[in-house]
Amino acid sequence: MNRPLLLLVLLLFVAAPTAGDIGSCGQAVEELDAVKFFQGKRAIDCQKCTICELATDYCEQACFGELTQDSFDPDCFPLVHDGEVCLSALSAASCDDYAAYADDLAPTVPTECNFCPPDLKPPPEGS
Repeated sequence: MNRPLLLLVLLLFVAAPTAGDIGSCGQAVEELDAVKFFQGKRAIDCQKCTICELATDYCEQACFGELTQDSFDPDCFPLVHDGEVCLSALSAASCDDYAAYADDLAPTVPTECNFCPPDLKPPPEGS
């Protein structure tokens, strides 16, 4: 093997991310505070509903109702990074996307905000 090629291969291995840094941007593992998350989400929901001129019960609740969700489902423990990614995705969503998120009959959830999908939860013990 010639020397430049060996240096290139060595550089690739030395410059690689360390274990645990992939996908977390080097953040410490910290559980997401549900109340803070849902307050932030509610603010974004109201802002997007207003900007996109959406008139749904979901938007009415986001802008004028009380915070109705302040915890995650049992056995669901998203991390701070998960919440940041979700809120960023909501902020960047188009009005068409937000209309689907705020639909009163069949709302959708962005993939980035689906922290604990029901189909991925382990079955209850004894099932």
